[in-house]
Amino acid sequence: MPYEPSVYNQERQQERNHEMKLINRKRLEITGVKDVDSFDTEEFLLQTTLGYLLIRGENLHMKNLDVEQGLLTIQGKIGTFSYIDDHQGHKGKGFLNKLFK
Repeated sequence: MPYEPSVYNQERQQERNHEMKLINRKRLEITGVKDVDSFDTEEFLLQTTLGYLLIRGENLHMKNLDVEQGLLTIQGKIGTFSYIDDHQGHKGKGFLNKLFK
């Protein structure tokens, strides 16, 4: 199969894209999801193409997950979401230590 730069670049671009769409605080659609590390009815911890993402709320549940496409939909009452960034000069501290400050 010959190398096609446009197809290759498009696939790589889709892999890097990370978007979130929050609808009425009841539905959160996320792209660029690499892995779901943990989840329960109050909290989701996701690995995205731009770092770890922590989502908190009430009665949360996974509506749709497609890891190959990097798509995830969460339903429930979304309270907060924040990125856990290890690139802030906190050497020696992992993201779990930051979660339990």
